[in-house]
Amino acid sequence: MSDRVATLTIDGKTIELPVYSPTEGQDVVDVGKLSASGYFTYDPGFVATASCDSKITFIDGDKGILLHRGYPIEQLAAESDYLETCYLLLNGELPNATEKTEFVETIRNHTMVHEQLVHLFRGFRRDAHPMAIMCGVVGALSAFYHDSMDIDDEVHRKVTAHRLIAKMPTLAAMSHKYALGQPFVYPRNDLSYAENFLHMMFATPAHHGESEYKVNPVIAKAMDRIFLLHADHEQNASTSTVRMAGSTGANPFACIASGIAALWGPAHGGANEAVLNQLAEIGDESRIDEYIKKAKDPNDSFRLMGFGHRVYKNYDPRARVMQQTCHEVFAELGVEDDPQLRIAQRLEQIALEDEYFVKRKLYPNVDFYSGIILKAIGIPVDMFTVIFATGRTPGWIAQWNEMISNPYKIMRPRQLYMGENARDFVPVDKR
Repeated sequence: MSDRVATLTIDGKTIELPVYSPTEGQDVVDVGKLSASGYFTYDPGFVATASCDSKITFIDGDKGILLHRGYPIEQLAAESDYLETCYLLLNGELPNATEKTEFVETIRNHTMVHEQLVHLFRGFRRDAHPMAIMCGVVGALSAFYHDSMDIDDEVHRKVTAHRLIAKMPTLAAMSHKYALGQPFVYPRNDLSYAENFLHMMFATPAHHGESEYKVNPVIAKAMDRIFLLHADHEQNASTSTVRMAGSTGANPFACIASGIAALWGPAHGGANEAVLNQLAEIGDESRIDEYIKKAKDPNDSFRLMGFGHRVYKNYDPRARVMQQTCHEVFAELGVEDDPQLRIAQRLEQIALEDEYFVKRKLYPNVDFYSGIILKAIGIPVDMFTVIFATGRTPGWIAQWNEMISNPYKIMRPRQLYMGENARDFVPVDKR
């Protein structure tokens, strides 16, 4: 219990509410007692509401800080890799050498998906959005893996976590291949996580085995970093959706599918896709000044996509890492002649130097850089959010597992009702 209280006085009645101090961040007022006194709080969008307590991720948007289990994202991006970060999110500590080797091997051994899933893909139109396919096939995994569906069993939850992390890139690549009308490419256990994903995306089966597609190590490193930088981001919309679905006791595959559905929203996971769509709208470097002028006009609803962030009021710490990766990829691929990427580079320069953007801290964010990196790699725009979902999977699972492992209640927000008062029904002939 807290030894600090906040006092709220309403109509002469005083209510004492406990105040809790986190290890990092703002103090929290526990308003749970309000309902017993006949009141609810009103907070549209939950912008000032802590929906849970968590030990996984901490964000300080004003200072531009992102910590996973206490480790700064910059250090993880520079020194760690995606699967090691997955282990950290799931287990709370970094693995030792043996634990890391065992975890990587476990994930590699779970990358194959049930062959009957191939038939499930055939039910979708070839022009279906890959996120529509992912919502369906990830939810359908619950029909294939009955042996690990007891959410109260710690071992079952662990097996499910490993399966989801391992199979997401396989399913993501399958959704891409299906849209192209190309054969699916099976995962290879001799490749790293990012290498395997790129191989399944871009290789094509040949008559005498796989094609001679070779994964570029610079591109593989960039892909791994994109996954890592999206691994978790505290109680965002899709994570909160996963937790809410999980609070009903739903199976983990259904919960992750609900997160994918929420991520699909253009205000959430579609931001890097929106960046490329806007670059296409600008069309030519000669029109950049025109669009910059529109962005600065307070009477114009236009805004540049990929600049600034709802949470980070300073530089997005993930963007600093991604900026370096972006330039490494551009140098490796020699894509200076791509018109959209030239526009992107010019917009980046303006945002980092123009007083209007610097003063308002409208820096390029992680969506800006990840979008143009994926474009440079050759990944189609409609796959961007699928890659986001793949990277975010360990965060969703860690958050779900944290909730399920502790006492929890079904989430049931209340409302400020502004509709009609109670009234009598009128028969249709008297209306």
